[in-house]
Amino acid sequence: MAMARPLGPVRLRRTNYLTLSIGAVLCLFIIYFLSHSGSASQPSVSVNTNRHPIRKPTSKSSLIGDRPPVRRFNLNDVTITPDPIGNRESVLILTPMARFYQEYWDNLVKLQYPHELITLGFILPKNKEGNAATTALQAQISKTQKGPAKDRFKGVIIERQDFDPPLTSQDESERHKMENQKARRASMSRARNSLLFTTLGSESSWVLWLDSDIVETPPTLIQDLAAHDKPIIVPNCFQRYTDPETGKPAERPYDFNSWQDSTTAQEIAAKMSPDEIILEGYSEMATYRALMAYMTENEDQVNMEVPLEGVGGTALLVKATVHRDGAMFPPFPFYHLIETEGFAKMAKRLGWQATGLPNYKVYHYNE
Repeated sequence: MAMARPLGPVRLRRTNYLTLSIGAVLCLFIIYFLSHSGSASQPSVSVNTNRHPIRKPTSKSSLIGDRPPVRRFNLNDVTITPDPIGNRESVLILTPMARFYQEYWDNLVKLQYPHELITLGFILPKNKEGNAATTALQAQISKTQKGPAKDRFKGVIIERQDFDPPLTSQDESERHKMENQKARRASMSRARNSLLFTTLGSESSWVLWLDSDIVETPPTLIQDLAAHDKPIIVPNCFQRYTDPETGKPAERPYDFNSWQDSTTAQEIAAKMSPDEIILEGYSEMATYRALMAYMTENEDQVNMEVPLEGVGGTALLVKATVHRDGAMFPPFPFYHLIETEGFAKMAKRLGWQATGLPNYKVYHYNE
């Protein structure tokens, strides 16, 4: 019986070494090819870095953004004293303006209170007269703020009313018609409140309300009034004119809204409906109040004081604390009073007493 020769294992061993060598070479070639072809193809990928910027992670969330710094104010540090110049107290002068009078601006610039402590605020109606007044006002502001340093004010704010004035004419005869008073003074209240609420700063010590037709005051007006250390103080408003009989210069009372109340006025109010107001200075409504306009006696006694229940706003100095406490100008009947007279009533309800200076005069423009 013949037997097979064991030739298979010898050939298999030689074939395995060769196959392994060839396989190793092929693997190395494939790895080399793939690595180089991948890096070579990489530049063909276009990346628009401007369109898709790569942002590095930051500690702040991109959804919130930069937060404004927290500002802290201590109103206890705001001084309101009888020596406002010595204590460097800031004054806010606020003027509702329908017409621009050059004499008003000239008088304003002549005030001897340090101008770097004064901020001016104006509000004007959005009508033809208001546009003309705004243009003239801006011209004078630009001239003053570019002039000598001593004349430049700390800041100036100009606002335009967001409501229409009730009267188409600002002529004196039209403004003072009795039937126009409620609507006119309600509109004035809204203008005053808008101006006050948007300009009163945390550093303000005093607020001087000065009408745009006040053309003559003592240059020391602010420090004179502040020296009385009263929460609300008002001088007497007069008007210069030429006496038609003598042809000589004369003066007459102008503002009748500063008064001491009377029993008659209180009785009139008691019979009124809630929406009615008492008006002063009209023969159709005799209140028999004691008007500061007629209390002038010895003009040398300019510091004589009288208590008041109603005040006018032609020139009115108010401690900023009074306004911060909430006293504003009601554009609605408040105890049958409105605007500045309503302000005095509201302030008194808050515990602040108004004071008048019968012999200290400021002067209204004569149309």
